[in-house]
Amino acid sequence: MTTPDPAPVHAPHVPLTDYYQTEQDRQAYLRQIFDNTAADYDRIEAMLAWGTGSRYRHQALIRGGLKAGMKVLDVGVGTGLVAAQACILTGDAALVTGVDPSPGMMAASKLPDTMVLMEGRAESLPFPDNHFDFLSMGYALRHISDLSMAFAEFERVLKPGGRLCLLEITRPQNRFWRWLLKNYMRGVIPLLTRFVSTQKDNATLWRYFWDSIEACVPPEQVLATLSATGLTQVKRHLEVGVFSEYQAIKAAPGQPK
Repeated sequence: MTTPDPAPVHAPHVPLTDYYQTEQDRQAYLRQIFDNTAADYDRIEAMLAWGTGSRYRHQALIRGGLKAGMKVLDVGVGTGLVAAQACILTGDAALVTGVDPSPGMMAASKLPDTMVLMEGRAESLPFPDNHFDFLSMGYALRHISDLSMAFAEFERVLKPGGRLCLLEITRPQNRFWRWLLKNYMRGVIPLLTRFVSTQKDNATLWRYFWDSIEACVPPEQVLATLSATGLTQVKRHLEVGVFSEYQAIKAAPGQPK
């Protein structure tokens, strides 16, 4: 018996009712908790990644096809950890635009003054069609309310031939590594936040991160949802069994989708 192809999806996971009650409540909850934890986010993230996050993001963008001179949109820019690497790789921070629904996170960024930051959501990007050469998103896929709508927006704002690179943490397949990562993100990191921050929401945020990773739709459905928008050469690169890089290219005129 043949296995049916994975179906495109809308919500990346079911509502996580320990944090909010309905899908409609999700965006307000996320905006509030990201705004409340923005000042400490980079310090805690560096602790979580053992200081390797910048190097990994840099290499992931190169694998995704980012080159000097490209016009870049970073969706879910947050405090700018991916965008900072895009500024380096493009050679001109003015070529990089970041968009995020949390003004608090963007205010906490340490990005070059020439880079543009705008408030907005992935599902309704405030940019014209065929505008960017490259679109990136770092670890925000789980926070989007409608993946199908957001991915269609990504395809819309990319120029023909434009490239997409979405970074995400994926639940490990190996049971031991899954147990280890769960306890690190849900237990160790929230405990350590007590010593490096004053915001009680920091512990909640990192527990939420793991719960959203554990509940997220599998990579096969993310790939199917990207393909359903008409993007081509859709694929996933996996690093150390945890870090997924979803890559795709917008079809050029006359090119089959």
